[in-house]
Formats: sequence, C-alpha cells, structure tokens
Amino acid sequence: MSGAASYRGRFAPTPSGPLHFGSLIAALASWLDARAVGGEWLLRIEDVDPPRCPRGASEDILRQLEAFGLHWDGDVRYQSQRSEAYQHALEKLATLGLAYPCGCSRKDWQGFDHYPGWCREGSLHPDRPQAWRLRTDSTHQPVKVSWRDRRLGWQEWTPAALGDVVLRRRDGFWAYQLAVTVDDGDQGITDVVRGSDLLDNTPWQLLLQRNLDLPPPSYLHLPLARAANGQKLSKQNLAPALPRSEEAARAHLHAALRALGQRPPAESRDAPVQEQLCWAKRHWRSTAIGQGDILI
Repeated sequence: MSGAASYRGRFAPTPSGPLHFGSLIAALASWLDARAVGGEWLLRIEDVDPPRCPRGASEDILRQLEAFGLHWDGDVRYQSQRSEAYQHALEKLATLGLAYPCGCSRKDWQGFDHYPGWCREGSLHPDRPQAWRLRTDSTHQPVKVSWRDRRLGWQEWTPAALGDVVLRRRDGFWAYQLAVTVDDGDQGITDVVRGSDLLDNTPWQLLLQRNLDLPPPSYLHLPLARAANGQKLSKQNLAPALPRSEEAARAHLHAALRALGQRPPAESRDAPVQEQLCWAKRHWRSTAIGQGDILI
C-alpha cells in the first residue's frame, strides 16, 4: 500500500446494471483502503461497451454509492469520452511492434484455449473488420511477469499462456485491458483494490504499463462474493440490486464490513452509514480479509 500522502485509489464499475452486494464489497474495500490513510478515491465509469450499458445505469450507480456514503473525489470519469487517449496508446504499441490487426473471429480459433496468434505477422483476413491485439510471445515480451498481491502474495504468470488479448474490438469499441491501463496511468492510480476475478487480467495490464511507460500500481485482489449455489454474484446472474436510500443501506453496509473481516459492533447494524464508515476507517485492516470466497 502506498503512503498516506500519495495514495490514490479508484472504483471503476461497468454500468451494465445497478450495483449488487458483490459490487459493494469492491467499492467499500477500495474506499476504506484509501480513506483509512487519508488518500484519494476516484470514480470511473467503464462505459466503453455501449451495447451493454442501458440508459440511466450510470446515474443509478452514483445514487447507490451516495446512499452508502461512499463519496468520491473530483469529477466522475467516463471512459466513453476517452477515445483519443486510447487511440494514442494503441498507435504507440503498434509503432513498437507490440500490437497488430487481426481479422479472426472466435469461431476461427474455437478448440484453442486462447487465440493462437495467427495474425502476428499480418492479418489472415484483411477483408474482414479488424480487431487489434497485444503481442505476448516471448520474443516481444517478458517470458514471465510477477508482482506481490497484498492478499494473495507472490504472483508469477506467463503472458504467452494467456494469449494475445484484444485492445480494440472488431466493432471499433475499445477493450477493457487498454482502457483501464491508460486511465489508471493517466489518473495516477497508486493502489488497485478489486475482485479476484480480475487477477488473471493483471499480467496483461503489467505488460501494457511496461510498454506505455506507466508506473504499476499496488494490487489487492478481494475474495469473490458467491450465492448459496456457488455462482459469483453478478448482474448476469441477476444478483439483487443494492438499495438507493441511506436507511435501507445500513444493514447491507454492516454485512459488507463483516464479509471483509472487519468485525463491526453488532449494535451498529442499524446505525447511520456515516457512523458505520467512521468506525470502519478507524479500524480498517486489509490483512483481516479472509482467503476464501465470501458466501452470501
């Protein structure tokens, strides 16, 4: 974790629907990790995929965060307004020989664990719409990337085993890996606190940071919240939406603190959110977060 004076964290939801309890775990942990040391906490809306982002979803997310007392610093950033920055980054990667156009569809390489890199030396289907991919082969990138996760410990991954990730899609929309890396660097993010479902995205982002001359942040990957049937809580699995009123948020906030191993007083379950958050900031310990997934 960075020092108090320099800590800058963020929460970056995709507005494909309202926040749910799993989203609250990530938002609350990242907010507390920043606020406990007097750091900044930014809000970024990752709306680079318009077909997945229904009208009004971003505003719903803002209202939900406000109901839980999770107020952010500065203006909200919207990735849909950042195309020029992403294009500049892609052009730099292409100039370095680290990004290439690819006309292959998923159907072309079905049966493989990941895209086999067929278009690295020239697109096999130049007549089709082109995606852009990041080269991960060891002649162009490190054989392994490593970092120390604050919860999961030492991590060492082989990028080539993950494949050449898409940076810009065939339909022209920007892909998550490039957008999140560019924005984390541009906003000076020092600490990323997010769900462990994104752990295997980190090697690609470390490669992009290296190639775009961006400093890598510290990472803390949280346990996932799962329903009784074992499914991860998600919008796709129709997880119930968080409330939008402060009074209704109180019990959910208390449950989220407990899920993060923070042991709030039982009598604070119905206390105002600001009272619960004040206690949580004083007592925040990221080391208390459990190693197993969170069962709801």
